[in-house]
Amino acid sequence: MKILVTGGAGFIGSAVVWRLNELGHDNILIADVMDETDKWKNLAPLNFADYIDAYDLSDSLKSYADIDVVFHLGACSSTTETDSDYMLRNNYQYTKELAEWAVGNNIRFIYASSAATYGDGSAGMADGIDGLNKLRPLNVYGYSKHLFDQYAAKNGMFEKIVGLKYFNVFGPNEDHKDDMRSLVNKAFGQISETGKLKLFKSANPDYADGEFGRDFVYVKDAVDMTLHFMERQDGGLFNVGSGKMNTWNSLAEAIFNALDLPRNVEFIDMPIHLRDRYQYHTQADLTRIRNTGYERPTTDIDTAVADYVRNYLIPGKHLGD
Repeated sequence: MKILVTGGAGFIGSAVVWRLNELGHDNILIADVMDETDKWKNLAPLNFADYIDAYDLSDSLKSYADIDVVFHLGACSSTTETDSDYMLRNNYQYTKELAEWAVGNNIRFIYASSAATYGDGSAGMADGIDGLNKLRPLNVYGYSKHLFDQYAAKNGMFEKIVGLKYFNVFGPNEDHKDDMRSLVNKAFGQISETGKLKLFKSANPDYADGEFGRDFVYVKDAVDMTLHFMERQDGGLFNVGSGKMNTWNSLAEAIFNALDLPRNVEFIDMPIHLRDRYQYHTQADLTRIRNTGYERPTTDIDTAVADYVRNYLIPGKHLGD
C-alpha cells in the first residue's frame, strides 16, 4: 500500500506515520513545509519512502496516481491567525484541489476538519452533514475548515471521502507548535520553571474559574480513530475526541499528579482578543464513529497525561524514539 500524508512532519501527521510504521507500513510519501522550528525532529525516528515540499505537491499530483490512501493533515492550525486570504488558500483551496484529485483517481481521501467548526456550540456538536449550514465558527481557522466541509457536502463527496473533526488533541510531537501547543505541553514548561501553572479566569458568568473546559483527546487515540477509516469504505464527517468534557481544573490536577507535585494554580485575566472567540465547553458525540465499528475505548485524562509527561516530556522524546 502506498500512502500520502500531508502535514506528515507536523503533530497529528507525524503521529499517523508513527502508527503506520508500527503496523508495518513504510511506503509513505510525506508532504510538508519545513520552517525554523524543530518540526523536523518529529520525522527523525520515522520510516518513510520520500519527502516532498507541500508547495510542490500540486504540480506533481499526476506522478502519484498510484497512491492508495491520502491522509490530508497539513494546514495552518492557528486559531489566532487573522490573515483570511492565507487561511482560505492554505486550508480551503488546497484541500479542495487535493480532494478532487483523489476522488477523480479513486484514491481513499481522509482529511482533517476541526471541532472549531462548531463555534460556541449553540448549534450542537453532532457530526455528519445534517445541520452543517447552521454552524458558526468563531475564528477564520474554524471557518476555513467549515467551508470545505460545506463544499464536500454540496458536491456529494462524502459518499467517498472522510472528514475528521478533531477536538483538543494533545500529546507527543507537538513541541514545534509554539502558542498552539496544548496546555499539558505549556504547563510542563511553566511548572518546571516557576513551580506553578497559570490558567485563564472565566469571562463568562455561567462558568467559575477553571470549571469550563474541553474535550481533550490523547493523540494516540486520535490516530487510532483516523486509521480506522484507512481500509473501510465508510464516508462522512466524524467527530474525533474522547467523548468527555474535562475542566481546566481537572486537567491541571492530572498534570501536577503526573509530575508528583502539589497543585499550584494562579488564575489570570483572559486576553481581550480571545473573549469573544472562546469555546467554553466542547464534547465530542462519538455515536457515528462507534456505529462504523470503532470500539476501542478512549484513554482517560489521568492516564493520558501521565503517559505524555513521564514518557515523552520529561525524557524529551518523540514518538518512535
